[in-house]
Amino acid sequence: MKSIKIGLLGLGNVGYGTFSVLQRNQEEIKRRAGRGIEVVAVAVRDVARAEGLIKGACKVVNDPTLIVNDPEIDIVVELIGGYDLSKTLVLQAIANGKHVVTANKALLAVHGNEIFAAAQEKGVMVAFEAAVAGGIPIIKALREGLTANRIEWIAGIINGTTNFILSEMRDKGLDFATVLKQAQELGYAEADPTFDIEGVDAAHKATIMSAIAFGIPVQFDKAYVEGISNLNALDIRYAEELGYRIKLLGITKRATVDGVEGIELRVHPTLIPAKRLIANVEGAMNAVLVHGDAVGASLYSGRGAGAEPTASSVIADLVDITRLATADPEHRVPHLAFQPNAMTDIAILPMSEITTSYYLRMHVADQPGVLADLTRILADRGISIDAMLQKEPAEGETHTDIIMLTHQTQEKNVTAAIGQMEALNSVVGTVTKIRLENLS
Repeated sequence: MKSIKIGLLGLGNVGYGTFSVLQRNQEEIKRRAGRGIEVVAVAVRDVARAEGLIKGACKVVNDPTLIVNDPEIDIVVELIGGYDLSKTLVLQAIANGKHVVTANKALLAVHGNEIFAAAQEKGVMVAFEAAVAGGIPIIKALREGLTANRIEWIAGIINGTTNFILSEMRDKGLDFATVLKQAQELGYAEADPTFDIEGVDAAHKATIMSAIAFGIPVQFDKAYVEGISNLNALDIRYAEELGYRIKLLGITKRATVDGVEGIELRVHPTLIPAKRLIANVEGAMNAVLVHGDAVGASLYSGRGAGAEPTASSVIADLVDITRLATADPEHRVPHLAFQPNAMTDIAILPMSEITTSYYLRMHVADQPGVLADLTRILADRGISIDAMLQKEPAEGETHTDIIMLTHQTQEKNVTAAIGQMEALNSVVGTVTKIRLENLS
């Protein structure tokens, strides 16, 4: 049987990793796929550099449309990133009847509905295992391995840069700015780290997982996104004293508000009990915890980025498409796990309606009655306290920190209580709020 012919758009770290692993493991991959998978063309800006890397193994062009319009190419692998050019090229490849593999989470989180609809109409596949958590096969687990389950919730450490920063802040007691600089020097963070540290990258991935878990359209514009740039090393230390670790989590879960079902879709720093396995995932590693009604909680952990881990997922998609290329499109695994005509449009809940627990830190005057005022405000809002830490003021200081962990309550209740707390003369500055999930 003749080989499947591949066109690569981009030869950066992941593109070259994909090319290298395909070359190195071609016989093993052929035995699994049933036929060869051959890269026949690469589109790049720097042709000379690419030719030096691939050493004549395939054609190199600087115009990506030559690949998406090439009738000899069966699968287009999009690894250039971004929103606009990648969308144009992917849609053109689909229009030409080509299957697509992409690692571009931003593209799918923002334009996925349009892309999947076009692929469905044309009878081709769009595969995207590498778009979420690098080398961890979480998309396959959600779409296929857990298909018997009603997924209740997902919580994931899905950005290695932020996990590295938080791990270093905890281990070494350093502030955010210092560790970010280290992360950039080590290559864990980009020169412009905004998408990572502000939670946008994690929100792209959480949006995709939410759609697959619950059979809803991708809705990145409705995700709540909060990063770690304002996180204080002091709160990481206090969390440790209370038995918790702080991680940037992407969370999506089913919820019922006033009898109506909704979906939570949020990314933010989160306290997790230190005894949870996911709380002990350190450095640049990723981990995704999924709770299904039949299987319970299952944890998927590994390298969430890097050339060859991500290439591993790209090639897994290539093998899947190779196996299924001749299958009736109606009998393939749907892009978002559910049959297109069975998708639902359950509302994404606004952040004010979500229910969770909270870590609150107040810097207050060290005087009688302050604690009573704070607890009364919480009680008036129906918020009960689970644990509390009151620090002794430093010598010569007249103010100190009070830290409270609440039981579960709606975000709008906590927001209102914080407004009242900050209005007290005894409270200095703003109240620090970090959400808490027990993940049990």
